[in-house]
Amino acid sequence: SGANLLDANLSDANLSDANLSGADLYGANLNNANLSGADLYGAELSGANLLDANLSDANLSDASMIKANLRGANLSDANLSDANLVRANLSWANLNNANLSDANLSRAILRGAILRGANLSKANLSKAILIKANLSKAILRGANLNGAKMKGVIND
Repeated sequence: SGANLLDANLSDANLSDANLSGADLYGANLNNANLSGADLYGAELSGANLLDANLSDANLSDASMIKANLRGANLSDANLSDANLVRANLSWANLNNANLSDANLSRAILRGAILRGANLSKANLSKAILIKANLSKAILRGANLNGAKMKGVIND
């Protein structure tokens, strides 16, 4: 779509199954928005507010989400492969079975995040905060965890 939604206010919007591939949502307010099943391939979401947003089953591969606020967001079964999540806030987010392979999560905040069964193979988690995150059954093959804070991580 390549839509220009720079700084748009889409709080509480229903965008489920929407085609937003390549869209510019830089700094957009998507607080509590429903983006389940949406195609956000290659979208620009840096600085966006996605607090409590529903992104389950969404395609966010190759998306740029630098410093995005994803606190409490539902990203279960989402595809975030090759996504740029540097310094993103994913505290208390649900990332069950999400695909984060090759994603850049350097310095991201994943405090209390649920990553059960998530694919983090070859992901960059350097200096990420994973305190009290649930990584049970997560795939971490080849992931970079240099300097990551992992106190209280659940990994059974």
